[in-house]
Amino acid sequence: MYSLKEYLPIFVGKDLPEKGWEDGMYCVETDAAIMLRTNLTQGFLLCYAFMVVDKGWMKIFYNNRKQTLRPNDLYAYSPGLPVTVIAASDDFHGYCLMADEHTAIEAPTVHDLLHIAYLPIVQLHEPKQTLASDAAQHLIMKMREIISYLHSDHIYKGEVLRMLYAIFLLDLQNAQNRAIVHRQTPQRVEEIFIGFIRLLPRHFAEHHDIPFYASTLHISPVYLSRVVRQVTGRTVVEYINQMLLMEASFLLRNSQLSITQIADRLHFADTPSFSKFFSRLSGVSPKEYRKREYQY
Repeated sequence: MYSLKEYLPIFVGKDLPEKGWEDGMYCVETDAAIMLRTNLTQGFLLCYAFMVVDKGWMKIFYNNRKQTLRPNDLYAYSPGLPVTVIAASDDFHGYCLMADEHTAIEAPTVHDLLHIAYLPIVQLHEPKQTLASDAAQHLIMKMREIISYLHSDHIYKGEVLRMLYAIFLLDLQNAQNRAIVHRQTPQRVEEIFIGFIRLLPRHFAEHHDIPFYASTLHISPVYLSRVVRQVTGRTVVEYINQMLLMEASFLLRNSQLSITQIADRLHFADTPSFSKFFSRLSGVSPKEYRKREYQY
């Protein structure tokens, strides 16, 4: 998958500050053109991102259904969530804060990060949440402050940015708690689902089996399967397969590894097994996919 540093030139073009902007974090104003460019990476991004819409609308495709983001909507992206931008209004405008996994995990509020990132999904079964207008504007103000420091020559830029990121997460959690007054999902279910999602990006290549994740979370495979289905309507296997497909597609597009090497890297039993898996989920063979991508 793309690291944030690899992804930013595609997402925002050349509007990147020079040294000292903290490679692991970035904040930017977004418009329709920028958001549509995200489809070039097909969701192959290993980072956490939060976007608040302040003008216009944007339609996305997530979890096999279309959703529309409008002003005051918060959109949360986490590794492993396949999202496609379908369309956006000409006047679409928003603010997006992104942090790679390393930067996010080192944040002082790390224990709350995954809860914050996944709360809309756990509570609402979708990656968006409508905030109160004043809360949305407050978060936008914090994002503007981060942008200002990113492009400044402040001698303590890195330290300030880390502090502002932590403050943003706390303000975001406060806004989310205001937006969802009554808990719709039991806390234990939330914790299990978020624990699974945290494990997945780190272990999907090596572990394709439900028992590994269940054992690591100290629960049974049946209970893990029930929790994930309850929260999202999807199965554990679907989540694992989606991550494998995304990584396989990324490697086919962006590396010189042979198909056999990719199959080995993703811990498939052999190349035919990998090819069968990829063909079943993508509709084309790995060889055909790579050939098609090289043509563009």
